[in-house]
Amino acid sequence: MKMPWSLSFLMLGAIALGSFVAGLFFLRFWRDSHDRFFLLFALSFFVEGINRVALALAERPNEGSPWNYGIRFIAYLLILLAVLEKNRRSRTRT
Repeated sequence: MKMPWSLSFLMLGAIALGSFVAGLFFLRFWRDSHDRFFLLFALSFFVEGINRVALALAERPNEGSPWNYGIRFIAYLLILLAVLEKNRRSRTRT
């Protein structure tokens, strides 16, 4: 079932807001600890939030477009990089 445009716009806005709030949450932890893990997570959520805002403001929003997948891929790569870097650092300290 296809959602009306206004409901789709509302959902994209809610997801974008949630992404920005999560980004601010991780940014606060980065500010306190200066751990790069939190900074990369914050950047990932900000990229995802910007992607959702751009999708909501598009003339014809299409979540299946390669551009949206590419931007999400970058956001998920940032999370993967953060996790791999954190695990590598914890092994070298012990």
